[in-house]
Amino acid sequence: MSIPTIPCGVSQMPVVGFGTSRTEDPEGQVEMALSAGYRHFDCALCYYNEKEIGKALKKIISSGAVKREDLFITGKVWGTSNRGNLVEESCAQTLSDLQLEYLDLFLVHSPIALQPGMGTLEPLDSNGVPILDPNPPPFSETWAAMERLVEAGKCKNIGLSNFNTKQIQEILDCAKIKPANLQVESHPFFPNLELLEFCNKNDISFVAYGPLGSPGRTWMEKDQPSLLKDEDVLKIAQKHGVSTGQILIRYQVEKGNAVLAKSGKLSRMRENLDVFQFALDSLDMECLNNLYNKAGPNGYRAFDFRTYSHSPYFPFELD
Repeated sequence: MSIPTIPCGVSQMPVVGFGTSRTEDPEGQVEMALSAGYRHFDCALCYYNEKEIGKALKKIISSGAVKREDLFITGKVWGTSNRGNLVEESCAQTLSDLQLEYLDLFLVHSPIALQPGMGTLEPLDSNGVPILDPNPPPFSETWAAMERLVEAGKCKNIGLSNFNTKQIQEILDCAKIKPANLQVESHPFFPNLELLEFCNKNDISFVAYGPLGSPGRTWMEKDQPSLLKDEDVLKIAQKHGVSTGQILIRYQVEKGNAVLAKSGKLSRMRENLDVFQFALDSLDMECLNNLYNKAGPNGYRAFDFRTYSHSPYFPFELD
């Protein structure tokens, strides 16, 4: 199966990628996803599974079944390494764990800098509150370190995740190499249209995570509606003869975005990739773009990172 791509800096990014967060068997699932046809894999140090993913990538590349240049691999620097001198160390760790010589895309995972040097990615005080970096680096410092990785050939492209428009503009104002990508939560209950418009105006590719509304998350509130069971999504799925999951993935594709899907089942992996045999029309898109009203005046975030809301760099508005 040939997967369409969108421009991402100097590269082409497959529009449907495989998300690797919270996977029970990362090595096995990545091998399965590769066999299903995925070529875009989204990784991060804080997913605690890059060594296992590296074994799967090494195995399939060494076998000759897939060439490295046919893969698009994303990594991320976590908040404990936002200081300029730590960014390059973080990238080196990811490359070593993934057993790769370069990344296609390396993202600053969050604008929130956490206390480094505590031997953990999740430094907490005695009350369980995340410990912020007491000397947080300016964005310009973090970004200059990211640019050095491109210049050194360690990353083909660099970008951001979970930044707001003001923070992205601050990066644009200081950048020699501008962000190639923004990765944020996006689905019909939280379409993030303002951020998408900003990215389109600034030629920044957009990757949607949580496209199904993250129905499996353990912290989902009982009264929050389910996208997969929403009656309007069900009607659109019946109209096109596909699943609601396929509708929600195709929704991102129609907007020109890339989208991260995930599953532990081979049949569902294949289904999530099979979204190029149909298209959503203008009425479908209008309905989906306005679905957030069912979840409240501003929709809802599945991932609001409110445990970090005491940071001055917290990027979101909380209801």
